[in-house]
Amino acid sequence: MQRSFDGLEVEVVRGDITDQPDVEAIVNAANAELMPGGGVAGAIHRAAGPELAEECRPLAPIRPGQAVITGGHRLPNRHVIHVLGPVYGQDRPEEKLLADCYRNALRLAEENGVSSVAFPAVSAGAFGYPLDEAARVAVRTVREEASRLRGVRRVRFVLFGERELEAFRRALEEAARG
Repeated sequence: MQRSFDGLEVEVVRGDITDQPDVEAIVNAANAELMPGGGVAGAIHRAAGPELAEECRPLAPIRPGQAVITGGHRLPNRHVIHVLGPVYGQDRPEEKLLADCYRNALRLAEENGVSSVAFPAVSAGAFGYPLDEAARVAVRTVREEASRLRGVRRVRFVLFGERELEAFRRALEEAARG
């Protein structure tokens, strides 16, 4: 599914964030130390190789809502943008911090000449953010940022499971309506 906002193509697909060879940057739902772990961060670090952790080490720690950028190393992408999403019920205000993840990642992409970015469902896994709400915040923030983006022309939400895919499809439909 795909929609356009102010010339920015936004798509929702089911897939593996580490297998997006046609985007310049993928986003890592990182931990504060930017080290390999489980979920998205573990998958990205495994695919990128140990050089990614080496490059991340001096950039850590990061706070909820922050974003930093590294090279893609063994990934098919030029860059990895690492964001620390909020832990739901702990890091407040959750909605602002989650929106900051998407906003700051897009700004880093702009600053680094990146034209396409793939996002996972930040904070919607182990960090406990309710999926439907996380999807609405993600899509709404990307839509709000679209008019400010000059270089970024495509955003893809890459969702691992059917439940996540459907939540982001609904959020994209809502944003397109309004």
